[in-house]
Amino acid sequence: MQVNELQQKLIAAARAQAPGGHIPYAFEKRIMARIAALPAPDAWALWSSALWRSAAACIALTLIVAALALALPHRQHDAANEGDHTLALTIDTTVEPPNELQ
Repeated sequence: MQVNELQQKLIAAARAQAPGGHIPYAFEKRIMARIAALPAPDAWALWSSALWRSAAACIALTLIVAALALALPHRQHDAANEGDHTLALTIDTTVEPPNELQ
C-alpha cells in the first residue's frame, strides 16, 4: 500500500468519527502551558555529564587492562637477540670484500 493512500484512508476515517465529549475543556491549552513551563535543557550540563561518563568508562577500561597485564605471566623471548645475530651472520656471508687490483 502506498503511503499517500494510507494517509488518505486514515484522514477519511478520522473525519468520519464525530468528536466526542470526553475531552475536557481547554485540554490542549493546559498541555501546551505545561510544556512551556518545562525548563530548557542546558547544553553544557548535558555535554559535561556525557564527558564524565566517558571518563569513568576510560578509567575502568584502564584498570582492567592494567590488572590483566599484571596478572598474566610475562614471557621473555630472545627473538630480538637471535634476529640480530642471524642478521649479522647473513650480512657477513653475503657481502664479499671488493677484489683489489694487482
